[in-house]
Amino acid sequence: MFRGNHPAKVDEKGRLKLPSAFKQLVDAGSVTQFYVTSTDGESAQVWPLPEWEKREAQLSESSEMEEAVQKYLSITSYYGQQVEMDAQARLLIPQILRSAAGLDDEEVAVIGMGGYIAVHNRKRFEQTVLGNKLTPEDRQKLAEITRRKQ
Repeated sequence: MFRGNHPAKVDEKGRLKLPSAFKQLVDAGSVTQFYVTSTDGESAQVWPLPEWEKREAQLSESSEMEEAVQKYLSITSYYGQQVEMDAQARLLIPQILRSAAGLDDEEVAVIGMGGYIAVHNRKRFEQTVLGNKLTPEDRQKLAEITRRKQ
């Protein structure tokens, strides 16, 4: 499980050095292949390839005629590329995604999201997070979800 915020920088060649805490996790799982994509063009999602393949399998079990699945696959394919981590633990973020999300040669927030890593333009992300606090309704919904899981 990827957790926490690990500030980093996307270099001039579009590569993200995987934070050491996340590198330890992928090394433990012997993962070197990743699927880098987005669902909105606002941030990158870095999925260890085995986790992405699980997501694909879940989606393939649904009807191919399901419009939401088709939209999801279209957008994640548009932004997505399979990449290999290099010897310095760097991953290439696809150019089309770097441009859309404002990640070119920028400071980024690398956020653990459980099964994948989200990469956000740091300045934009901080504005979004600080302006979007949990509401009492959000807290109630979270309480319900966590009670169901126990």
